[in-house]
Amino acid sequence: MPVITTKDGVEIFYKDWGKGQPIVFSHGWPLSADDWDTQMLFFLKHGYRVIAHDRRGHGRSAQTSDGHDMDHYAADLAALTAHLDLTNAVHVGHSTGGGEVTRYVARHGEGRVAKAVLISSVPPLMVKTTANPGGLPKEVFDDLQAQLATNRAQFYRALPEGPFYGYNRPGAKPSEAIIQNWWRQGMMGGAKAHYDGIVAFSQTDFTEDLKKITVPVLVMHGDDDQIVPYADSGPLSAKLVKNGRLQTYKGFPHGMPTTEAATINADLLAFIKD
Repeated sequence: MPVITTKDGVEIFYKDWGKGQPIVFSHGWPLSADDWDTQMLFFLKHGYRVIAHDRRGHGRSAQTSDGHDMDHYAADLAALTAHLDLTNAVHVGHSTGGGEVTRYVARHGEGRVAKAVLISSVPPLMVKTTANPGGLPKEVFDDLQAQLATNRAQFYRALPEGPFYGYNRPGAKPSEAIIQNWWRQGMMGGAKAHYDGIVAFSQTDFTEDLKKITVPVLVMHGDDDQIVPYADSGPLSAKLVKNGRLQTYKGFPHGMPTTEAATINADLLAFIKD
């Protein structure tokens, strides 16, 4: 399997398909590069080079006990882009991956990056604080950690069959295959990485990172996102970056790259070509 080894000795698995302008995909918690299969095949067909990695502790990457924070995630992504010597790249991040992309572009990547896309992403800050009164209470994330520690296998069924894809909404038609694929990806990763990752995605403040980004940024967010609520995320991120565009999807869930792939892929392609 293609892997790189980071400065702190962690093996990171990645996929690298095709030729042309590179598009680099950063996945959400607690998934893997496999969550981008639909997007990678679509853009490969359209003549792009597509790259996706498993975040440390996730998927096929090493299940290290530490380094599960946004600084390490961004540094790992920087190590990958340097190893592959990517230039003029488009970075696309979903959910936690959007935080990873934000920190990477702000601190490591502007010389290599052409554009960035944040899909259903955690920036600017998920947790409620005095400065972020619209955020979610810390107890929400403490409860996620408690459920993970008690019965990770059951927890990883409840999320995809419920709020992640909006399958708990009236009239929704759940896909058992999508639910099982989410569970499969989650259970491939390490419990410690996923437990620590909840703190990383919920308590990291990306406000200053967003302000530093000058490349064009497309922020895509569904207004029925039950995981990363719309009002305190997408619109705020789009305003904080210097060259941002907000695209709001009425009724779309958090996992819209999977359930609404045709729409998301077409809009991504239009932004990349623009």
